[in-house]
Amino acid sequence: MFPNLTDTEPPAFTVHNEQGKGGVVLLCDHASNYVPSQLQNLGLDPELLTTHIAWDIGALWVARFLSERLDAPLVFSNYSRLVIDCNRCPEREDLVPASSADIPIPGNTQLSPLELASRRTRLFDPYHNAIDTLLQTRAEPTTLLLSIHSFTPTLHLQDRPWPIGVCYQNNSAMAKCWRVALQEQLSDSVGDNEPYAVELGIDYTLPMHGDKHNIPAIMLEIRQDEIATEVAANSWGETIATAWGHHHEKRKLGPSHLSPKK
Repeated sequence: MFPNLTDTEPPAFTVHNEQGKGGVVLLCDHASNYVPSQLQNLGLDPELLTTHIAWDIGALWVARFLSERLDAPLVFSNYSRLVIDCNRCPEREDLVPASSADIPIPGNTQLSPLELASRRTRLFDPYHNAIDTLLQTRAEPTTLLLSIHSFTPTLHLQDRPWPIGVCYQNNSAMAKCWRVALQEQLSDSVGDNEPYAVELGIDYTLPMHGDKHNIPAIMLEIRQDEIATEVAANSWGETIATAWGHHHEKRKLGPSHLSPKK
């Protein structure tokens, strides 16, 4: 059975800038590479937990910067996606992955239904309940759910050239506006549903909360070598914030909600 978390370990999730008045609500499913101490690194070499298999490198830096810059609430998970993936449909086998990037995860093999349910109850459900509660109780209208992820420069020996991709399921018009706004600032191409599309039945966070609350939802995927340091991540955060401001100005959807630079 999944052990109780100790007093020295983080809660399942964090809500940052909960009272933010911007129109965006930020989400970061894969913010952390933390594994509960009782799970003994899931049987992995600790070095592997610093790599992309365990988390979205740099994503939380970007999300935190945007939370301050846009005065936006941010909800993020405090545990590695190897323990449980908060952006996978609960019915999927890779909710708790047996392997990642062809690397077996010994601590995730032969788990009983009770063990799987315990991880979901302690980590997955609280994270999504926090998002749901925030969206239900916000005093300000929410005009966009923006999920921040990062991706590896290569996968299965295939180069992934986009520094950033705008990913979506139903909100193609808004995604196009974002691509145009980002492209105005960049010399490289902006990915259109690259390197991943948001897919119903695979992705969980945006289809679940966007559809439930009838809020447009997109995912930004940033290449990890672009945000490998906090300084670089903050620079990308500024680029994204500027794109959000341009999006509002051009489409006349309301104020940009940009707070003064600090």
